[in-house]
Amino acid sequence: MRVIIDRFEGEVVVVELEQGVFIQVNKKIFPPEVKEGDIVSINIEKEETEERSKHIQKLMDDMWED
Repeated sequence: MRVIIDRFEGEVVVVELEQGVFIQVNKKIFPPEVKEGDIVSINIEKEETEERSKHIQKLMDDMWED
């Protein structure tokens, strides 16, 4: 998914989604150098997600071990 940085309103960034819908997002999630007109990609990192899930499951298993 890609979003276009439309404008800044204080601590909020208004972005345009691919469907032409505008939403407000907290400025903290973007790199500090982002500016109006920039196109930002949002990707799902499936391999990292799976590794994180395995790690969390291991921590939970270890915690509940008898």
